[in-house]
Amino acid sequence: MHVLVRDNNVEQALRVLKKKMQREGVFREMKQRRSYEKPSERKTREKSEAIRRARKLARKQAIREGLLPAPPKKKPFERKPPLPEVKARPE
Repeated sequence: MHVLVRDNNVEQALRVLKKKMQREGVFREMKQRRSYEKPSERKTREKSEAIRRARKLARKQAIREGLLPAPPKKKPFERKPPLPEVKARPE
């Protein structure tokens, strides 16, 4: 895995590296390897992950074919206008 550091901007390069590692599943694998996983538990986990992936693919395919309605799109975040300033009353 390669990450280019441009203009000595290490922070940006770290962000890119973390994003690539997240996409590859490195963090998930590190978390799983912290403790021993019995072979039977591993098989059941891998099986359930495969089922989840297959269901997701089937759902996406059904949405593309028009058999299922598409999920509602999220509205972009709207900033509220700032509150007007309140002047202190003279006593």
